[in-house]
Amino acid sequence: MNGSGVVALAVTGSVAAYKAVELARLLVKSGHRVLPLMTSSAQRFVGPVTLSGICGQPVATDMWDPTYPGELHVAIADRADVVAIMPATADVLARLAQGRADDLVTATALCAKGPVLVAPAMHPRMWSHPATQANVAALERLGRVRVVGPVVGPVASGDVGMGRMEEPAAIAAAIEQLLRGKGSGDLAGKRMVVTAGPTFEPIDPVRFLGNRSSGKMGFAIAARAAARGASVVLVAGPVALATPPGVERRDVETAEQMRAALANALGPDMTGADALVMAAAVADFRPRTASPTKIKKDAASEPPPIGLARNPDLIAEISAKRVGKAPVLVAFALETGDDAQVLGYATKKLAQKKVDLIVANAAHESLGQAENRVALVDAAGASPFVAAPKDALADRILDRVVTLLV
Repeated sequence: MNGSGVVALAVTGSVAAYKAVELARLLVKSGHRVLPLMTSSAQRFVGPVTLSGICGQPVATDMWDPTYPGELHVAIADRADVVAIMPATADVLARLAQGRADDLVTATALCAKGPVLVAPAMHPRMWSHPATQANVAALERLGRVRVVGPVVGPVASGDVGMGRMEEPAAIAAAIEQLLRGKGSGDLAGKRMVVTAGPTFEPIDPVRFLGNRSSGKMGFAIAARAAARGASVVLVAGPVALATPPGVERRDVETAEQMRAALANALGPDMTGADALVMAAAVADFRPRTASPTKIKKDAASEPPPIGLARNPDLIAEISAKRVGKAPVLVAFALETGDDAQVLGYATKKLAQKKVDLIVANAAHESLGQAENRVALVDAAGASPFVAAPKDALADRILDRVVTLLV
């Protein structure tokens, strides 16, 4: 994708800093001008000469550069269409969330005239720390800050978990989307909420009731909706998938947590989204009580019974609250049986849940697969079953959403 945007690429002190060189190469190859900035810590990991050579620009490192007449951070912010900070360390995220401007990178971000993108990279325990999560949430609430990643994978220490920086190609794609703005695509200006993945309902601190959903279908819908111009909030159950470029992600674990996240995203008057796609496989039941300690295996006695309670029916609750047809509601019917049985269940669910569209699919053809086979069911009837990669099916579903939004 070619363009002529200006990107201020700010590199901070993390082992992942070496990937900034590849990101710069991708942006330059796409026709963008890259203005490189580096913190003093970043220069311990990658040399400024390397980044300067790729960008064809001198690397800015010091707010007090005596060779530059005027305020350097203001000048860079004035020229940049996007300020991209990668890798974004826990320290940088904290300072950005506080509105600090105590070095060239944070001062430039605070002065940015356009969007700021951050690509976090840190040890999984640092990423999961409540302080880091609070800082990320604060940045996302600002609206002008786009968080891309992190993803699950190995980090510098050799540990594996959520904290590895997203790959440069995905970061470049997110920057491209910001440079294009929201003005293109048939979902431009629309707000969408998408749910994805399973829910895990705790039995005790180490066990849970769950299901086999991988989240791939919901993530594909969120990715394609963002690519078509929508502003997308993705409410994700516990899955090991990278956040799609341009998507705001909110992670949950249980059905009750997903319920709360949806209430927050949609708002009390249901005006927070133009469409909701419920692709998540929300558990129908949860243990009535969860043990506060691990349930021990006792060879001398039978396993303790697990009493079940019903989880809330999230899509039915939302349908009951909406006025008219806003937001457009899309639900999934994941069933077992032959095509006729699956369509029968889906048609019944359409009426019971009072939604606008049902995506019908069979469990053995969808769970964990890269492809799926679905039929779309609405008040007019059912389409034929179509098998395709999930990205392609996501576009088919969104094509129908577009017609429902008119």
